[in-house]
Amino acid sequence: MDSRHSQTLTDLRPGGWLARVRSNFFARPANEVPSLAVVWWHALLCTMAAVNVAIWSLAAMAVTHAPAGNHAEASAASRMQLILSAAYVFGCAFRSVLPVYDIPRVVLIDSRLSSVIVGRSVATIAELCFAAQWALMLHRMALLSDSLPVLAASVVIVPLIVLAEVCSWYAVLTTAQRPHALENSIWGISAALLVASLLVVEPHRITGLYLPMIAWCVGGATYVAYIFLVDVPGYWSRWIADQANGRRYLGIAQGVIDAWRRRVVSYRWELWKNEILWMSLYFTLGVWSSVSLVYASIILGAGK
Repeated sequence: MDSRHSQTLTDLRPGGWLARVRSNFFARPANEVPSLAVVWWHALLCTMAAVNVAIWSLAAMAVTHAPAGNHAEASAASRMQLILSAAYVFGCAFRSVLPVYDIPRVVLIDSRLSSVIVGRSVATIAELCFAAQWALMLHRMALLSDSLPVLAASVVIVPLIVLAEVCSWYAVLTTAQRPHALENSIWGISAALLVASLLVVEPHRITGLYLPMIAWCVGGATYVAYIFLVDVPGYWSRWIADQANGRRYLGIAQGVIDAWRRRVVSYRWELWKNEILWMSLYFTLGVWSSVSLVYASIILGAGK
């Protein structure tokens, strides 16, 4: 037998490095038939992650080549938007490649990077940066329109999202659904506050941003409706069902260990069907809104 072939067989034996790699990235329960819909959905998420990174790269070029006549303050604001957007865009790309259904610890790729702790940490950083983008944009709009209510809204956006992240972590670690309902309620309230602030500013008063502001208002209002009509009731009904079934929740310390170690690799449609819609929208429309804030900051800078 060829020595190279012999070595490959050795590597593929249990404990061999090739076997470990194959197990880490492709392992599934032997008796499970993957859902073709979930496989295609994951492929679509990965494709969109690459597209979104390319879109962000174009925004980076636009910031780099912005007119030299821009004020230093406006240029700094655009670069800050670009950095914050990078955290969100690349965070979403990471989560698109390695999707995680947090509470049941279900993943598509069996890797340590698919750990719920890792995914939730990436999500927290990304979402706080996204909130900071909106806070900065509202702050600039408040100054341009001399609006005290919008200025106040720009100050409270990030603290609200910090509170939402605390609720999210509590839900993920304890496996209780009720904190997720509270988390998403806070996101809905924050989005409603954002839309109200944009309407107070009035789109026609900000030169060059009429259409983006209209799009943000429509998208934000749709998001608020989805949160309070679909998302929050969904989490609440899951919590009610868990209570009725006598579910026992984890303590924080138990939850940290469980979220770090336990991964259930599955491509079953029944497990993922309730996550597909919001994840798909989150990793596309959410990312595009983040990048749009970079371009908006360039336009505001050019108008100074």
